[in-house]
Amino acid sequence: MIAGILGGMGPAATAEFYAKLIARTVAERDQDHLRVAIWADPTVPDRVAAVLDGSTDPYPALLAGAEKLRDLGASVIAIPCHTAHFFLPRLVADSGVRFADMIAETAEFLAGRTGPVGLLGTRGTIAARLYQRRVPEAEWAVPSETGQRETDAAVAAVKRGDLTAGAAHFERALADVDAPLSVLACTELPLVAGKASGVLDPTDLLADAVIRDCGGKPVDGGPFA
Repeated sequence: MIAGILGGMGPAATAEFYAKLIARTVAERDQDHLRVAIWADPTVPDRVAAVLDGSTDPYPALLAGAEKLRDLGASVIAIPCHTAHFFLPRLVADSGVRFADMIAETAEFLAGRTGPVGLLGTRGTIAARLYQRRVPEAEWAVPSETGQRETDAAVAAVKRGDLTAGAAHFERALADVDAPLSVLACTELPLVAGKASGVLDPTDLLADAVIRDCGGKPVDGGPFA
């Protein structure tokens, strides 16, 4: 079986996700790892703008990438981008390929959880209520406008390669939601989370799902950054 990664959103997050597939697979030799096809297209139009006001349209590029991975033989595709999951139902229907759903995997992990859960992500992810709709029983704590600006700045810093600045912005964003557990709902954020406590990294859950779907065995260990 071949796992597909529909990435480039952004490039560093895609590279980090492939590294997680490797690190989270129980393996003793090269041959124990998954066969992986990566389509990383950083020219995909902005997903946040598409969700917020429809001023961009990333869907044709996303579908084209999914079709390329399908044609390469991918039996399951992962998208290491939370906001892009807004388009996942259409991608499944139009490409005919099975996708691992990062939002669904996280919702299953959080099922039944009550009390405050912080949500740090793009404005598009939060506005689309991708997580809030899947786990309505949680008391979702989203950032204030100040905290969202810090989240936006952390994401932007990772995209330009400034992890030091990104970590400082992330720390302030995390303090703003002030919850015992916070979901890192943007794939850039785990790159600057460091050893922060009480944060959940959905890309770990996505990697484990892909490994299982392709007949591998994930390593033990929780999805915490």
